[in-house]
Amino acid sequence: MRILITAAGSHGDVAPYTGLGTRLSAAGHDVALAAPEGFAALVRGSGLDFRPLPADPRATPAGGRGAGDKGGGGRRVDDGGAGGRGSSLMARAAAFVDSLGDGLVDAAAPGVDLLLLSTTTAPLGWHLAESLGIPSLGVYLQPVLPTGEFPPVVGGTRSLGRWGNRTAGALGQRVVDRLHTRAARRLRERLGLPALAQSIRRRRQEQQDWPVLHGFSPTLVPRPADWRRGLEVVGNWWPYEPPGSQLPPEVEDFLLAGPPPVFIGFGSMAAGHGERLSELAVQALRRAGVRGVLQSGWAGLAATGDDVLTVGELPHAQLLPRTAAVVHHCGAGTSAAGLRAGVPTVPVPVTADQPFWAARLAGLGVATAPVPFAGLTADRLAAGIRQAVEDASYRARAQAAARAMADEDGAARVAEAVARLAGR
Repeated sequence: MRILITAAGSHGDVAPYTGLGTRLSAAGHDVALAAPEGFAALVRGSGLDFRPLPADPRATPAGGRGAGDKGGGGRRVDDGGAGGRGSSLMARAAAFVDSLGDGLVDAAAPGVDLLLLSTTTAPLGWHLAESLGIPSLGVYLQPVLPTGEFPPVVGGTRSLGRWGNRTAGALGQRVVDRLHTRAARRLRERLGLPALAQSIRRRRQEQQDWPVLHGFSPTLVPRPADWRRGLEVVGNWWPYEPPGSQLPPEVEDFLLAGPPPVFIGFGSMAAGHGERLSELAVQALRRAGVRGVLQSGWAGLAATGDDVLTVGELPHAQLLPRTAAVVHHCGAGTSAAGLRAGVPTVPVPVTADQPFWAARLAGLGVATAPVPFAGLTADRLAAGIRQAVEDASYRARAQAAARAMADEDGAARVAEAVARLAGR
């Protein structure tokens, strides 16, 4: 089959699909991955056909620009006024969605037999699949469908009770539908489809038990018992790694030069605030009495010294198992990578689904209590690092979770679902 995987957002929203794509390619399918232009090298480096999407993740909420930075060292880092930030995020989200529809059509133009749609691309991908008359399959990295077992993954971590959680989840989907209304209308006009409200398109998907395979571990989020048929939690699919790849020599030398360091990285969050965050991170590491590896990320973290090393993008599967603990923003991919590595986490969630994953890790006993980015100080971060490193129970539980995850193969489950569709 000619398969088009569509993914939009930051690195963590795209990289896992390189591993999924290579698994499907190995099964004999012709696989292309449509993603923002900045990920062309990442996709082509995995051996997949790359097709560009016009959406720029650095101009969208995925870039984490809603969080300001007024602190350094032991001073507070806050995120500005909530009202202004919320309206700004919605405006950028709307612009992101508007640019996405035409890109999906162009990406499918060379021909496609099956669409695999990520969380961000599915609401418009449904219309494209309808126009092409081909099947589609959801391959989500977040549990965004309503359930009574937990509140929506974006919007807070406090449970509202079973009825309240499901109601809040349904309301959240209405917001998503409104956000896609204009783009969906334009897309259907371009495709020559009759007018159809986005909410009706979603309802039809649900009524047809449209299949969605969720690429996270049931160890972290078991499948909700009240989900409809067709919604499954299959385990992670991981970013592609070339055979025989190794850490750079300077990283290897640093790891061998002393006790395991603490990893600190904020991924696509806090762009433009690297100088103060770097100062804060180094102060926290030294107050905790540990060495550190800073991943530059979009924030541009950087520091020098015998006890700290700055790195760029590195395979988490090779680096994280050799650390004493990981400090990160709790995106879905980084949360899973830390858990897979069997090391404790110090969660510093910033926005979107990150508080959800932070709470999940803490609830599993593999992470300290989350330190929200808005309240981050060197002292609070140092305290979290000391707790994660010195309390052996965190590592023991993390290693138990890693052993459970080792038996999961989310990419294989997706390949099986694709094979069933191909058989039809």
